[in-house]
Amino acid sequence: MPGTRRWLVPLLAGIGLWSAALPASGQALLPHAAEFEPQKLRQQGLALAQQAVRLVQRDHVDLARSRAELATELAPDRFQPWFVLGRLQLADGNPAASVESLQKARELAPQKANVLFALGSAQFQQENYQAAIAALQQGLEQQPESPEALFDLGNAQLELGRYEQAIATYERALEFKAEFWPAINNIGLAEYERGNRQAAIARWQAALDIDANQAEPQLAIAVARYQQDQQDKALTLAQQALQRDARYADPAYLQKNLWGQRLLAHTRALFAEPQLQALRGRLQSPEASSSGQS
Repeated sequence: MPGTRRWLVPLLAGIGLWSAALPASGQALLPHAAEFEPQKLRQQGLALAQQAVRLVQRDHVDLARSRAELATELAPDRFQPWFVLGRLQLADGNPAASVESLQKARELAPQKANVLFALGSAQFQQENYQAAIAALQQGLEQQPESPEALFDLGNAQLELGRYEQAIATYERALEFKAEFWPAINNIGLAEYERGNRQAAIARWQAALDIDANQAEPQLAIAVARYQQDQQDKALTLAQQALQRDARYADPAYLQKNLWGQRLLAHTRALFAEPQLQALRGRLQSPEASSSGQS
């Protein structure tokens, strides 16, 4: 699934974070000891949260985190610092801390769609899929035309084996973002688990038609073709996909990307072919890792 820390700034855009009067960006300084007035402290906390967003934009993530943490101390009764901190914690791979921060943000702003979307994403990373669905659906009641939130909702439904619901949710996402290839790809994942191999292949091919450089749908097609006794074609497609992105040589990575049990079992059968065993061994070797191939 695509994603970098740069999602933070566009996600914050338009959320209404900075409605209070704040210092100019160059004046978002740490508070002086003498400045104990609650309103001033609160404004400085909001300014620090805003500064944290700008620091993320410039890839100064450690500084951004420290600013966000201090912001929650100076303005603990405002949702914005908790929201920024929670998103940073999720990007750092700490979903438990992220959920805690984002739940505080939700308590302070229970109707903010982006807070609910972020909370759902963090709960998904905790594998708490029911809670993620509840948060995402609540957010979608406020902002129903968010393809990214619909995609997250479909992923949670997919993880719970609710394939028909997941497909319908991905289709809703595509209504708002027609060339959203990850949603098209994941419809293929759901179709394959339902036993609809041809429908899955059609979706994966549609994803490749949008972005021909994506390894995931190409490897999935290879697996499906292998099950159709098209071994030569399957091996060629699989070799190309793995050389394009060696991470997909690891079944654990495939499972992390929501590949279901049927598809994973068929992938292991394909990977047992001698040509792919040799290729995977080379791609996963320490030498390949150090040269950036994995």
